[in-house]
Amino acid sequence: MLLIPDLRQQHLILFEAVSGSRAYGTNLAHSDTDLKGVFVLPERQFLGLDYVPQVANDTNDEVFYELRRFTELALKNNPNVLELLASPADCVRQRHPLFAAFRPELFLSQLCRQTFADYAVAQIKKAKGLNKKINNPEPPARKSVLDFCYVTRGAGAQPAETWLQRQSLTAAQCGLANVPHLPDLYALFVDGSADGRLGYRGLIRDAELSNDVQLSAVPKGEEPVAYLSFNRNGYSTYCRVYREYWDWVQKRNTERYQNTVQHGKNYDAKNMLHVFRLLQMAEEIAREGRLHVRRPNRDFLLQIRRGEFEYADLVQQAEALVQRVDAAFAASALPPEPDRAAVEQVLIETRQRFYAGA
Repeated sequence: MLLIPDLRQQHLILFEAVSGSRAYGTNLAHSDTDLKGVFVLPERQFLGLDYVPQVANDTNDEVFYELRRFTELALKNNPNVLELLASPADCVRQRHPLFAAFRPELFLSQLCRQTFADYAVAQIKKAKGLNKKINNPEPPARKSVLDFCYVTRGAGAQPAETWLQRQSLTAAQCGLANVPHLPDLYALFVDGSADGRLGYRGLIRDAELSNDVQLSAVPKGEEPVAYLSFNRNGYSTYCRVYREYWDWVQKRNTERYQNTVQHGKNYDAKNMLHVFRLLQMAEEIAREGRLHVRRPNRDFLLQIRRGEFEYADLVQQAEALVQRVDAAFAASALPPEPDRAAVEQVLIETRQRFYAGA
């Protein structure tokens, strides 16, 4: 198994640069130093069965792509890979002369509309989702099926729990039976005997575990006292939202969440920073045919990160920027996609020369 120290010791690295916030110019004093690079597998390993497309450290803040994998991603206009090609000079730690052939202009195309802008749009949606989670937290206690059941008798309807209380009944005294042709509507029977001789099973099996109502065998001749409706779709939606919320609580980045809470604007500020960075880069690519990694508006982006703007205002600005990006790509002279044959020729020649010791 190849490790990053192996790449250095065996002199396999073609390119290495500091990436992320330090490359964008949006880093703070405590920001991590991320590294990305490109390497060439030893010839025997490349020709054999053990192709290694990528090597990373344990924290994934140092990532090196094998030359073929790097080229495949660049052909798809992957933002992380294209940004590496346009790394600011003060971020470049190592550049093999052979890597000079890999220029951003070889890869920039209309595909950037999708890879940069669509990714940013996805981040806006993610920010909206986070905003919703922060402002609408789900209580730890999970609702039960019974919370989505309503009893109708006559023209009105009321929550099942309320109906039971008003009738001085427990759920265990009740039994349900299907109503033909009416899904999720059940005839509701009550066993008023002291010994429960009718043997009704109750409305649900277990308040914490049940995902459906429970049916009972109803003796012939018994008349329903009311009808119960189970809002199955509402319950399913609630379960999904509840699960997503508590999964998010468990997996969220604690530092970024605390930052979100501290600035009080209820959005992931770092996430929104990247929305604007990506959209602005996309517009520059479309208009200029160039990729600018170091951002000229550092102060504005750091204002976003500090939470100095209202969430709704940022979303509105971002959506307007999306429209500008669309217009810029519609008028752009960029090709629909990179010239695959030209890129492949550069890839082959670079690898051949590397193996030849050039």
